[in-house]
Amino acid sequence: MTKHSTKSAQDLHQVLTFKLGEDRFALAIESVHEILDAQTHTKVPNADAFAPGVVNVRGTVVPFVDIRNRLQMPPLSQSDDQRMIVVELPIDGSPQTLACGADLVEQVTEVDASAIEPVPELGAVWPQAYLWGAVRHNGERLILLNVETLFQPTRPKIEGTNP
Repeated sequence: MTKHSTKSAQDLHQVLTFKLGEDRFALAIESVHEILDAQTHTKVPNADAFAPGVVNVRGTVVPFVDIRNRLQMPPLSQSDDQRMIVVELPIDGSPQTLACGADLVEQVTEVDASAIEPVPELGAVWPQAYLWGAVRHNGERLILLNVETLFQPTRPKIEGTNP
């Protein structure tokens, strides 16, 4: 008689995997609304580099978030594989729709929660605050992004005030 181990739903997390350059990242699928063909964003004067413009998503103007900037990566290069990931998540307590670019969207997959490891600070090339963890998936490293911190707007620091 053999034992069958079954993973409960809470042991598995569904994520959307995508590439920025040669690096593989993932977002929790709960926050992903849709994937669209890439489009050029309209620049907003004096906008933060993290959210430099807006895009039209099915007739609605939404902020375009440059996660490459947030992750301290070089700017997005143009390719036919580029896609726009539209996410919906609460920001400052209210639901928001945002769009971000990806060099290549791969798939929706499941990752085992017990296999998620912290990304070591030593040698990490991305700011830790935006990372949920890392996991080996199909023999490659997959960086899981923290949507709660990644898409939060930056707060300007004003001299002489407390944070």
